[in-house]
Amino acid sequence: MLGARCLLRALRFCSSAACPRHKPSAKLSVRDALGAQNPSGEHVKVQGWIRSVRSQKEVLFLHVNDGSSLESLQVVADSSFDSRELAFGSSVEVQGQLVKSPSKRQNVELKAEKIEVIGNCDAKPSSKIKLPEENFFNVPAFLTVSGQLHLEVMSGAFTQVFTFGPTFRAENSQSRRHLAEFYMVEAEISFVKSLQDLMQVMEELFKATTVMVLENCPEDVELCHKFIAPGQKDRLEHMLKNNFLIISYTEAVEILKQASQNFTFTPEWGVDLQTEHEKYLVKHCGNIPVFVINYPLALKPFYTRDNEDGPQHTVAAVDLLVPGVGELFGGSLREERYHFLEQRLARSGLKEVYQWYLDLRRFGSVPHGGFGMGFERYLQCILGVENIKDVIPFPRFTHSCLL
Repeated sequence: MLGARCLLRALRFCSSAACPRHKPSAKLSVRDALGAQNPSGEHVKVQGWIRSVRSQKEVLFLHVNDGSSLESLQVVADSSFDSRELAFGSSVEVQGQLVKSPSKRQNVELKAEKIEVIGNCDAKPSSKIKLPEENFFNVPAFLTVSGQLHLEVMSGAFTQVFTFGPTFRAENSQSRRHLAEFYMVEAEISFVKSLQDLMQVMEELFKATTVMVLENCPEDVELCHKFIAPGQKDRLEHMLKNNFLIISYTEAVEILKQASQNFTFTPEWGVDLQTEHEKYLVKHCGNIPVFVINYPLALKPFYTRDNEDGPQHTVAAVDLLVPGVGELFGGSLREERYHFLEQRLARSGLKEVYQWYLDLRRFGSVPHGGFGMGFERYLQCILGVENIKDVIPFPRFTHSCLL
């Protein structure tokens, strides 16, 4: 009886007292783990992919990376953890103690207590699946070359709008600066009356974005500057500290005509500027980004605002040319006047197709403008990468669409 009472009392105590629990490991990114100051054996959990495996008689070394850092975290484990699943490319979850590393090559290392393989790395090629062709929309549909016209609709209600997404061009080009599919940042702003206002936004966007990238991703940028484009850091700082220059298309053609350089394409008024022309103009301007404004009407789309000048008929369009790349931004004031736009559409035989766009000018139309910036060309510019195919994971271009 006494024994039963003691047992009951013990059960009551255990049920009412807080039972000690193992403290869960704190989840860290590789970047945070590497940045730990004075680690003293804290239990942590890191998830990522194995970048290298080195097995010795009594110890196993793994380097794990999750994409948050250029540097990988060294994991030290007992040789009993070794298995065929711990291979390059396998995804793992490692739990253990974060300690100071005795090696001079890294500040910290993870002493593994548990290693779980989340996904094996299968080197076998995957089979391709061919999807059936269907008339999905019941009307002809095409890949977009720009989100601009849709943005113009939205700017009629929200004043300042932007989009960032894929766009497509069917240019038959194998050059280092063209893709069939690329990403573009596009903006549309209502109540903009001059190209000067538009250019100010474009310049501020370039500089603010670049400063933010340099502040938040210094290691990534420095890696490219060190191994791919030595001297690019100084060229980039030169761009950031100087005000961008402005020349007209007409002035640009005159500069090119007077150049001592022989061009493959002869510069003429009324003809589009080629990459060789754009790069020369930037170099001529001291390797400072330069805005080229007021292009011939025949070179620009129907929606570009007519300058009503003469005898050389121009429109309020602008391109921003940058060192090493050429054209980075393209923009314009939009034609907000109903009758001007109607005439342009009629001459192009597009009035019926774009009647909805023309109707925007009938209901509270305002002066407005916008621009687009190719994201991959922007990366080329700040990193110094010559080939645009090297700054996008899956480059698609003429005669090449592997993925």
